[in-house]
Amino acid sequence: MEQIQEMADKLKLLSDGTRLTILALLREREYCVCELVDILEISQPGVSQHLRKLKSYGLVKEDKRGQWVYYSLNVDDQPYIKSVLEYTPNSKAILTAMNKEEITSVCK
Repeated sequence: MEQIQEMADKLKLLSDGTRLTILALLREREYCVCELVDILEISQPGVSQHLRKLKSYGLVKEDKRGQWVYYSLNVDDQPYIKSVLEYTPNSKAILTAMNKEEITSVCK
């Protein structure tokens, strides 16, 4: 039953549109918080809070480079999460829907 509860908790995380969008974007490349702030048009603390939740359940991992922290997808050992993400639009479609151009790393 513990495994089912863990799966349920992780799937609850995906019920939030912002978190699901973040994971969909991370399928193709890593992002830093400032890039996600620009894309999602929510505050830096808001983006960081979503990333903290995703990281606490092991769905994203972080890589610190100087003063910047880059986040990437970490679902290789979670096939049910990978299956859900297969049905999300790619980053180009997400950016187009949000009237955004392709984002290049601005945190270097």
